[in-house]
Amino acid sequence: MMLAPSPTVRTDGACFRLALRPPFDWGHLERFFADHASPGVETVTPGRYARTFLLAGRPGTLSVTCERGSLSVRIRGPEADEPFEAILTRLRAMFDLGADPDAIAAGLGRDPTMAALVARRPGLRMPGAFDGFELAVRAILGQQVSVAAATRLAGRLVAAFGTPLGPKVGGDEPGLTHLFPTPEQLLEAEISLVLNMPRARGRAIQGLAAAVLATPDLFAPGGDLDATVARLKALPGIGDWTAHYIAMRALAQADAFPAGDVGLMRALDDGAGRPGRVALLDRAAAWRPWRAYAAIHLWAEDAARRMPLRLPGSPRRSAILPPTTRRTGAGSGPATLPSTARICRRRSPQRLGSASSIPPLRSSRALRPVTGRSSA
Repeated sequence: MMLAPSPTVRTDGACFRLALRPPFDWGHLERFFADHASPGVETVTPGRYARTFLLAGRPGTLSVTCERGSLSVRIRGPEADEPFEAILTRLRAMFDLGADPDAIAAGLGRDPTMAALVARRPGLRMPGAFDGFELAVRAILGQQVSVAAATRLAGRLVAAFGTPLGPKVGGDEPGLTHLFPTPEQLLEAEISLVLNMPRARGRAIQGLAAAVLATPDLFAPGGDLDATVARLKALPGIGDWTAHYIAMRALAQADAFPAGDVGLMRALDDGAGRPGRVALLDRAAAWRPWRAYAAIHLWAEDAARRMPLRLPGSPRRSAILPPTTRRTGAGSGPATLPSTARICRRRSPQRLGSASSIPPLRSSRALRPVTGRSSA
């Protein structure tokens, strides 16, 4: 069960507060987004995520921080009011604010191994995507290369084909210089030549761009998982792993599961060897309908085993917001927002309506399919 869209309180002309339901592991999201950020489009600094966007044909930037039991969002650029809800809806999905951590923990807790992982990292959320097309392009760039190499390729793609921001838009956000390339910009682009990568990978990105232009709701969340995966796998350059990865992060498919991922297998190695793909799928049947969250926990465990020491500047355990001591009734929504929190300039809060779907931000309407490799 997923929660209803979190309430939004507007505290300034472009500043908002999004409610969340503790426990909420901000630190994990911060590290994940930092590892996968597209240079020029996204920046992640301790306690803060920022990115560029295009709304109603106008570029802008936004930043997100976690404080006082909510996410604080600041939007700069466009002057329109109502369209901001489209951005906030995307951020709710990106930071998985609709998740019910109690239901997820109960579902995964039927497996003793998963119960231990959930207890070790309470409030782990699914790192979502601000834009499905952007995520899918990044996933294709990451085929058969490391995450760091994929990041460098993404930065070169943005610099070569993205739209530069003017100083009035991005000047107050160091590191934010471009909009991510649109499907139109990549449809006929010489991607492989400019990025010096295999032609098949460039053609896969062009095919993805063509598919998005032909089917604007290609990355709309919801729907049947099997049908979603089949639709994605029909695109050139997208295999089973990538299709499930996109379904997890961009399409809100809580039961998607990239079987065959080496990181998942490593995390389940109890000393007697790693499970194979078939054995992993058999075991994952007990995690349904929360297999995507099981994957996130296993990836986090695998990363912790491979890098057990905390790096300087990385978030401490306090980045996890604990559960509230006040218990609400079964099925209740997110905790009430603090009414006195001051964000940006102090003004009378205004409650905005909630959107039920993620509309395209671009006026144009708008991974890694390698078995045995992990880019999580």
